[in-house]
Amino acid sequence: MNLRVIRVVKWCLISIFMLIIIGFMAGVGLFIHYAKDAPKLEESKLQSKPSSVIYDKDGQVLVDLGIEKRELADTKDIPLELVDAVTSIEDHRFFQHRGVDPIRIISSVIHNTQNDSMQGGSTLTQQLIKLSFFSTKAKDATIKRKAQEAWMAVNLERQNTKEEIITYYINKTYLGNGFYGMLTAAKSYFGKDLKSLDLAQIALLAGMPQAPNSYDPYAHPEAAKERRDMVLRAMYRYKKISKKQMEQAIAEPITEGLQAAPTTKAVPSYLDNYVKQVILEVEKKTGLDVNKAGLKIYTPLDNAAQQRLWDIFNTDQYVNFPDDLFQVASTVVDVNSGAVVAQLGGRKQPTDVTFGLNQAVETNRDWGSTMKPPTDYAPAFEYGVYKSTGDIISDTWYVYPDGTNTPVYDWDKLYQGNITVRKAVWGSRNIPAVKTLASVGLDKSQAFLETLGIKYPNMQYSNAISSNNNGQGSGWGASSEKMAAAYAAFSAGGIYTKPYYVNKIIDAEGKETNMKPERTRAMKASTAYVMTDILKGVITNGTMTNGIIPGLNQAGKTGTSNYDDTQYDQAMENIDGPYDGSSLAPDENFVGYTPHYSMAVWSGYDNRMTPVWGSKLYLALDVYREMMTYLASTTDNADWTMPEGVQKVGNELTISN
Repeated sequence: MNLRVIRVVKWCLISIFMLIIIGFMAGVGLFIHYAKDAPKLEESKLQSKPSSVIYDKDGQVLVDLGIEKRELADTKDIPLELVDAVTSIEDHRFFQHRGVDPIRIISSVIHNTQNDSMQGGSTLTQQLIKLSFFSTKAKDATIKRKAQEAWMAVNLERQNTKEEIITYYINKTYLGNGFYGMLTAAKSYFGKDLKSLDLAQIALLAGMPQAPNSYDPYAHPEAAKERRDMVLRAMYRYKKISKKQMEQAIAEPITEGLQAAPTTKAVPSYLDNYVKQVILEVEKKTGLDVNKAGLKIYTPLDNAAQQRLWDIFNTDQYVNFPDDLFQVASTVVDVNSGAVVAQLGGRKQPTDVTFGLNQAVETNRDWGSTMKPPTDYAPAFEYGVYKSTGDIISDTWYVYPDGTNTPVYDWDKLYQGNITVRKAVWGSRNIPAVKTLASVGLDKSQAFLETLGIKYPNMQYSNAISSNNNGQGSGWGASSEKMAAAYAAFSAGGIYTKPYYVNKIIDAEGKETNMKPERTRAMKASTAYVMTDILKGVITNGTMTNGIIPGLNQAGKTGTSNYDDTQYDQAMENIDGPYDGSSLAPDENFVGYTPHYSMAVWSGYDNRMTPVWGSKLYLALDVYREMMTYLASTTDNADWTMPEGVQKVGNELTISN
């Protein structure tokens, strides 16, 4: 080899060596940069939190999310077999490393490059750090977070013994069905303390923390057994048990000693839908896991009102429902705060399901003509298209102004000629509604709706008479929650509040966080008052006379969705019983309000092709009337005050600003 080649090879080797050093130094620097911002190691966070508690508006306990579901084990009460099982499957070098295990990291990298399955490199100590200080969501597992986990794990091993660390872990882990900590799980699944478990039962518990719902022995016994047996084989591999012990435990049925699945719900059925929204709101706004954070959560829920709404839905004392399949969903909002004070997502809901479907917040059903006030008429008054409730609009033959030449029809296929805006709303006429939206403009109407929390990705002229989200999926369009909040803005003089379920939270360290959203002006006070005045007349002169509550100042609007011709024929085939010739609809809705409360009600069947017809068309209004009668008995009977800029001339109102 000539001298020149030697020099080239030498410089290449030196360059590679220098790049390795630079890369190493850069990695160390990045690690130090991330580690310096790591959370402080706090004993209180390593210890299992007390259960989160949810309170109603009066400070009374609604739900203790951890009641009888978290029992902590002392180190002396943890059997060696359980320690061996946990370390064998999670971190077999636990007693050799000091928080971070380079050998485990290298092994996991090699495994992951050679196999389709993923193997983690985190030690049990790092897992405890993650459970105690960080989000457990996969999307949050950033390089920064991993560096901080490693740094904190090393420091934890310096200040705590291995026995303390594994005790924290055993008490911290979640094992499905609301059971936190392995002692709780042992008593709940097998009716035993930890020292009384047999080897197979210990292996089941040791294997569950990685995917507690997937390894639930009630719901997924085959997967639970497979995971249990994996733990047993790991224990044998690392010489914690003999081959005979492993084989005997593997032969044991997964159901051996397993107690009957719990039948009582931690959350009472009448609170299930509401508590689900509470938890979702806390986790969305704070990123905290309610089940682990030990929070005191204060809600605006009116417990008595919630119970009354449940009784209206689920008994025959107030409303005569046709069958148990007929569904209703409703949200009640406090006009003066914007808070959700009561909510139910359905009737006759399964008692063995916790946090199931809440139709009250779903946007997959059509709210029909209840959309006309916020979509068409309120923006028309807001932007000066109309100045008076007596302005004239023509109810004559008309096509949608979208270039399709599709006619706009009312349910009666008739026309009323020139009528006032007030009478167009009272009669819920479709043609005047679409003409009004055309005059306002899709963009302006869409912007107005968004100030009321209702969004469409692609608004169309059909939205003048419908909340159809044009197949855009969940979240777009209307729900009972959104409609109650939107109409609450009419009652509150144009002030809108995003509906909320939590007033404040106090964390395990005593820090208080206000959760109430800000109130914003969605429309002028004059617009809100004029709309309320029109909608008051819907009760006595329009489509909601069945909603009259003597002596109560209230306003509201009915809404009926429609089938197209093909769907109508199919719905006719699904009619059960003698048909009276009335209209068929997939959904029947009502939104009404007083100066104190706003309430939206959806009714229909889960199967949209099972029609609402005949007396069923009045059930949404019946539910509203019964609930609002109760709510009115708890407040005074105030009326709305006419704001500046509105004048009354005869029976009509005029906006002057």
